[in-house]
Amino acid sequence: MTGQAQAPYDLIAIGRCGVDLYPMQVGLGLEDVTTFGKFLGGSAANVAVAAARYGHTSALISATGEDPFGAFVKRSLRELGVDDRYVGGVTAYPTPVTFCEIFPPDDFPLYFYRHPVAPDLLLTPEEMPLAAIREARVYWATATGLSREPSRAAHRAAWAARGRGTHTVLDLDYRPQFWDDEANASGQIRAALEECTVAVGNREECRVAIGETEPERAADALLERGVEIAIVKMGPRGVLGKTAAGECVVVPPTPVDVVNGLGAGDAFGGALCHGLLSGWDLERILTFANAAGALVASRLECATAMPDEAQVAALVAAGGRAGVTP
Repeated sequence: MTGQAQAPYDLIAIGRCGVDLYPMQVGLGLEDVTTFGKFLGGSAANVAVAAARYGHTSALISATGEDPFGAFVKRSLRELGVDDRYVGGVTAYPTPVTFCEIFPPDDFPLYFYRHPVAPDLLLTPEEMPLAAIREARVYWATATGLSREPSRAAHRAAWAARGRGTHTVLDLDYRPQFWDDEANASGQIRAALEECTVAVGNREECRVAIGETEPERAADALLERGVEIAIVKMGPRGVLGKTAAGECVVVPPTPVDVVNGLGAGDAFGGALCHGLLSGWDLERILTFANAAGALVASRLECATAMPDEAQVAALVAAGGRAGVTP
């Protein structure tokens, strides 16, 4: 992972990658499912793919096991337009696998197989491509990468090299099964916010990060940590965004027929990056990102379901549900 890009990437994401094994039968528990589809997965990988679908150069910093699933992940990244040069290999631990159950419209239990440790949490400061991170137009990280060492130190080294550069994004992405203690998660995430310019999360993730769940108060608390844009996803109430300059925007949800909601957050994130890179105003960014998330929620998989700009624009123009085929 020591090679450097010849030109700055539009986006570099750091974090989880792995294999999603999703049931082909909807409405059944895993004990009754007989067939599965195999897809590229992992939040950071999904965001990197989404950015590539919008025509941006993107790269992923992560690691897999040295196994066939790891080879599948790296091949899939390349096929979907993501530079995999910073995705390393670990011999001691397998590539993570994630299962889910699908009970539309709003119940999608996830089962992570990342024990005893996932390779992406073994990233070290010495492996960080610091020049590429410093020069990237958007740098995306998630709170999961702060859940243990040496990944935590690697994230800090990357932020230190970048400085509080333009569009340094933190996805609050709190998953309790990855942490030893919620109080530790809160402390780590609060400290990380001071390195970033954009924060995005749902109300529960805001509660863990800064102790607030009411959307506007949560946005204000995030801004008080020094970010320039705070985005709070409110589920069926849509999304709220607020800037350090005082602009506050609330965008309603985009209605679709939900098939699998698990990729919606990452699709939102990739679309958010596209809007930032395109220089859009906050309302346009949030409207587009909401629609992108809704569109992926109307599909089964995550990474390979990421839309292009024309598809999202068509959904926005149609006001939602029209033209969406689960």
